[in-house]
Parts: sequence; structure tokens; C-alpha cells
Amino acid sequence: MTYLRHLLLFLFGLTLFNSAQAQAIKVELAKKDGHDILVRGGEPYYVKGAGGHTQIDVLVEMGGNSIRTWSAADARKVLDEAHEKGLTVMVGLWVGHERHGFDYNNVEAISKQLVHFTTIVNELKDHPAILFWGIGNEVDLFYTNTQVWDAIQDIAAMIHRVDPNHPTSTVTAGLDSLEVALIKEKAPDIDIYCVNTYGDIGNVPENIRKFGWDGPYMITEWGPNGHWEVAKTPWGAPLEQTSEEKAVSYDNRYKDYIEKYKDKGSLGSYVFLWGQKQETTETWYGLFDAQGRPTRALDQLQRNWKGSLPKNQAPIVKSLTLNGSDAKGGDKLVFIADQKIEAQVIAEDPNGDKLDFEWAILPEATNTGSGGDAEEALQSIPGKLKRASGNTAVVIVPEKEGGYRLFVKVVDPDGKIGYANIPFYSYPADPNGEQREWVKWKKQEMSNN
Repeated sequence: MTYLRHLLLFLFGLTLFNSAQAQAIKVELAKKDGHDILVRGGEPYYVKGAGGHTQIDVLVEMGGNSIRTWSAADARKVLDEAHEKGLTVMVGLWVGHERHGFDYNNVEAISKQLVHFTTIVNELKDHPAILFWGIGNEVDLFYTNTQVWDAIQDIAAMIHRVDPNHPTSTVTAGLDSLEVALIKEKAPDIDIYCVNTYGDIGNVPENIRKFGWDGPYMITEWGPNGHWEVAKTPWGAPLEQTSEEKAVSYDNRYKDYIEKYKDKGSLGSYVFLWGQKQETTETWYGLFDAQGRPTRALDQLQRNWKGSLPKNQAPIVKSLTLNGSDAKGGDKLVFIADQKIEAQVIAEDPNGDKLDFEWAILPEATNTGSGGDAEEALQSIPGKLKRASGNTAVVIVPEKEGGYRLFVKVVDPDGKIGYANIPFYSYPADPNGEQREWVKWKKQEMSNN
């Protein structure tokens, strides 16, 4: 009898616990002094968010309050951890992309997708960490069939029927007047217009109104200049900003194009990427490196989110050169295989700490995707750093013809990093020994192409 009583008490307690866990915190859109705001649990809520769900403790420490997912994979686990840390979640529902083979003329496939999301929404809708739903991410990228917006409308309308506590949104790749018009026409149940934008972020606040969206909006990915938005070498390698250039950019973009529009319909933002991934390079978008070490841009984000810089700041990389040329050196960065070239990085630590330097040579990425598609991580090329001492290194140009990058990470005692990379090109030695004229001709050929 005692055992049965204890079991009943346990089950009753478990029911109460699950019930407490399943209490949604109402999130709604409202007006304050004539502008749109989010209200959560009766209080105004401005999003200081990050895209990704790693390094959650760092996000909390820096003053962030929300994370974004792109799909509902492991959603319950992500929501539970976020709630435990006092964070909210923009829950992504990964709507099929035409460019990945989804056919928006296929009624059965569209119906299955809607049923799938209906199940997910019903399972998660009462979780207290949900802030709003993100229905689709960049479905407009390289698409032709605008019936995708009809499918998104069906999902948004379903959410409004079954979940009265959370707004809906959809996310476009950049901002285009046609997409704004299509969403207004075909998907009226979308509450928040979300934009992923990088180098064009400065045009979003003005254009979103000019293009006809008069409701609330949010920047749901932003960061450095995109790899499609920068200058390239003569052989087509995009030039990545250094960690310091990115830090300045993050700081300016947050102040000038996000926070400045807090009273003009902007509900906040999600910075990209709260983690690390290979996309053109291993460092282009990640705010951490592959070892989980924080980068310089995070210092500026903390200053904007929390109002103060961290006590220990990441190293500042001022320049990286190969044989005296920076990344804009053009054909000065074309070398002969097995040639020895000199690399130098100029860096300093804001706290005066002693710095370590990590050097690596990687091939130029050739398996690049689009829209954040998965890319295979690149492996460093061994045996091509003859000597790496402090802030200098001697590089032996690889034998195989093609593009390469020299990477350097500057690390402080606490594991914070600054970084830079510089592309270069290797030509095989001229078999006739006339290397100077041969390379001159090859450079001219490259320039002409």
C-alpha cells in the first residue's frame, strides 16, 4: 500500500511538473507610441539574439536574450535548455526549398509538409521558451515557383488556429520588393517580416517601408560582408575581412541599422553565426572557431547588448602580408611552386597579454554551396610552413597549381582569438627554366580572363 501511495504521489507530482513545464508565456505584437513592439508575458521584449544553439552560457553572460533555430530538429531539447538559461527561441520550421528539389506543384508533398508542421506545432506550442515561429528560411533563393508562399500561408494560418500565444514570421534572403508584395498578397497570416542580410543591411530599414511592408520586422541573420559581396583576387578568390575589420563592422551595423530603428518597427535581431561552420572559409561567418574559442567581434556585441566591454578582450589583428603584400595584392600574390615566401602578421592585445600564433595553409574552397548549404571542411596542407616563429612564418608554395590561403590565428592566454587569412596562387615551375617570363605571361593571361 505504501508503495502504491508513493507511486501515485510520484505520478501526480510528475503531472504537475509537466503541466508547469507546458505553460506558454504569451507573446504578442502591440503598439507603443505608434510603433510595433513585441510583448512577452505582458512586458516589452526587444530581441538581442544569436543564430545557433551552442555556447549558450556565453550568450547569457554577454547580455543576449534569445536564440534562433532553422528547423525543429531537437527542438524540445533546445527549448528546455534555453528556458533553463532564461532565453527565448525563434523556432524554425524548415520549409522545403525548390532548389533542393521540393515541387510546389505537388499537392501531396505540400499536404504532407503541412501535416508534419501541424504535429510539431501542437507538440511544442505551450513551451514557455517559444518567442515566435520562423516559417521557412530563404525559400526565395533561386526559386521560380511562387506557390511556396501559398504553402507558407497555410502553415501560418494553421499556427494561428492552434497556437494563440505566438506570432508567425517568414525569412527572405535579402530584401526585394517582389517578395514583399508576394508575402503581403499570398501570406497575410505572416505577422513579422524577417530578413537575412549582410553587406546590404544599411538599406533594409528604408527599403522595407518603401517596398510596402508597414508591419513589424526583424533582421534574423546579419554579420560580416557576405562572400558574394566582396572584392576578389584575379583568380576569383573572395577577400575575407580580418577579425578586427569584422568587429568594427558588427559594432557599426548594430548601432546604425538595428538598435537605431528600435522605435521604428524593428523588433531586434539574431546575429549570425553563434558557432562555427565551413562556408567559403572556416572563419567567414562563425563568431567562434572550430575549437569553440570566442572571436574579436563578440567583444563589440557585448558592448552593444550589455553596455560594457568584457574585462578581457580578444587580440586585435592589424594586418597580414605575404612578401610584403596584403590580400589586395592581386598578381603580387601569384608564386612559383616550391618558392619560399615570407608571412607577417601585426597584432596586439588590448590587455597587454602575451600572444600565441597559429599558422596553417589550406586549399581554396571549391565545393562552395549557396544559401548556407553544407560544405566539407578543408584540411590544412602539412609540411609547407618551414618556420613559424611568433608573428612571422616562412611558407613553401605548394606544388599543385591552384588557389590557397594562409591562415593565422592570434590567441591570448584565455583562448580568445583574432584572425586573418590571405589568398595566394601557385603555378608550377616552368620546365624550360624561364620562370620570370613564363609567370609574367601567366599573370597576364589571368588578368585577361
